[in-house]
Amino acid sequence: MPKIEMYTSANCAYCVAAKNLLKSKGLDYVEFRIDTDAARLTEMLGRAQRRTVPQIFIDARHVGGYDDLVAADRSGDLARWIEGAA
Repeated sequence: MPKIEMYTSANCAYCVAAKNLLKSKGLDYVEFRIDTDAARLTEMLGRAQRRTVPQIFIDARHVGGYDDLVAADRSGDLARWIEGAA
């Protein structure tokens, strides 16, 4: 199973949608809240080079935000990344 990490904040509808998509696929993830932990915000900025949430990583691959996750799911890339990590 791949290591999925997601940087989120409270009251973020896209974060909730991304979590629901991953849950619907039976995938577990580790959530890092950037609004309650400034160090996680700094970490996210360094890793993703983006300021918006969610920022999603599957193993070492930066997937991007919710729209990127949906695009990867629709194209079949998400399934390939998950299978490749198994």
